[in-house]
Amino acid sequence: MQQREGQLVDLHLRKIYPARITWASGKILDIEPLQQAEGPYFIPGFIDAHVHIESSMVVPSEFARLAVQHGTIGTVSDPHEIANVLGIPGVLFMIKNGQQVPFHFAFGAPSCVPATTFETAGAEIDVDGIRQLLAMPEVSYLAEMMNYPGVLHKEEGVMAKIAEAHAAGKPVDGHAPGLKGQEAQQYAAAGISTDHECFTLEEARYKAKLGMKILIREGSAARNFDALIPLIREYPGQIMFCSDDKHPDSLLEGHINLLVAEAVARGYDFFDVLRAACVHPVAHYGMAAGLLRPGESADFIMVEDLRHFKVLETWIKGSCVYREGQSLIERVSVETPNQFNRQPLSASAFQIKAKSGQVHVIEAIDGSLITGQTTLPPLVSSGLAVSDPGRDLLKLTVINRYQEAAPQVGFIRGFGLKQGAIASCVGHDSHNILAVGTDDELLARAVNLVIANKGGISAVGAETEQVLPLPVAGIMSNEDGFEVASAYQAIDRFVRMELGSPLRAPFMTLSFMALLVIPDLKLSDKGLFSGQQFEFIPLFKS
Repeated sequence: MQQREGQLVDLHLRKIYPARITWASGKILDIEPLQQAEGPYFIPGFIDAHVHIESSMVVPSEFARLAVQHGTIGTVSDPHEIANVLGIPGVLFMIKNGQQVPFHFAFGAPSCVPATTFETAGAEIDVDGIRQLLAMPEVSYLAEMMNYPGVLHKEEGVMAKIAEAHAAGKPVDGHAPGLKGQEAQQYAAAGISTDHECFTLEEARYKAKLGMKILIREGSAARNFDALIPLIREYPGQIMFCSDDKHPDSLLEGHINLLVAEAVARGYDFFDVLRAACVHPVAHYGMAAGLLRPGESADFIMVEDLRHFKVLETWIKGSCVYREGQSLIERVSVETPNQFNRQPLSASAFQIKAKSGQVHVIEAIDGSLITGQTTLPPLVSSGLAVSDPGRDLLKLTVINRYQEAAPQVGFIRGFGLKQGAIASCVGHDSHNILAVGTDDELLARAVNLVIANKGGISAVGAETEQVLPLPVAGIMSNEDGFEVASAYQAIDRFVRMELGSPLRAPFMTLSFMALLVIPDLKLSDKGLFSGQQFEFIPLFKS
């Protein structure tokens, strides 16, 4: 039996008072109010209400080791990324690995595998597969229903998956960027309970009025905290915080704790903010995480103050997992399941024969999953349309990783590389190989580094090259999470400082350039795709 005294932050009574907490065998036995007490503040641990752990480039057990230092005790985790590579076995891998460490993982059944028919994925999860996953106690919900057109048109397979979740008594997560009006009403009426893709306060407010839970997201690329945080005053019971996609370097720096501190600093109600960060995800997803009540799991954090929320200790299931700057979760052995079938490519594979007229150009936007589009005349050399770093008009390529096929090549602005190329096999949602570069030779070098390692991220300059291998499904490392974060910081710094990219997270931004379910113009392994027209379009404007 263990006891500690301090200041209890009671999120249920919305009070702060001195108390003695007693726990044993992983459970809170008693919380005794005191007249006075010295010591830290006790708070229920933070929950990331929607995250793709795979985007951290580490497996669940290593994600936990990194996250607990920021007071995170659990995540609502959509294993959509590994599912698009390996199918149900990939989901089972994530569950098994996560079970080996003290952390609360609420995994979802990926609803859209593949995400679209307009790209090549490595697997498919049909209605029978969804039923199989939802029957597992470790699977808490139907993960984000990205196919919102399928919901609006009541496509049979889409509606059957939603029906399976309802039959299992488990919530359905949403994904409907920009949807408003009657279409948003139809989407919510299908029984979809959340959305983390709201662009504007107006859109989020409309969906909240429909009863949907709104997730305020701050990830490594997509950030809508500034736009959406005012909603916590209007709908305090319907707000949660999430990261969605978080690269290892930013996970090293902070997590949900940063959103909590920022919201409190801006004057939002202290208890509303903490309930969004701690209580609402546990209640909505039926998580086993405790909320500092007798009889519940002994999960809590001790913080130095209620302004900066500096975490002193993190406790999960009655065990201290973080103290004095050290994660106390031990490493576990990690398998490396994968599916990767590509041979190296020559520079000539990325050549584009010039045609008259202009080319459609993707415009990458820093800090956003949305892309713009424009048309520009390409630079032509020896009858070929080539990259033009002077105008920040670079080649973008997407290459099928699952079978031999010709690369798709287009043009993009926003990456700002002066001389060099970057490549990645972290490419939402199918995780084919993506690369952007200032010439074909450098593109080939970057791509072939990823191919040689059967997954990973790479960067090459005129004389220097770096690579971070990701052998687990081609998208995650099997190494120590802190070392992965350090290696990622080094290659990210190289891209920004040496190759000249102005983007805050160039690899994260690159990973979304094939995400066809987010408008507007994207490139898949099958061609250039317009989100507005919802169809492939030619590279050269007719």
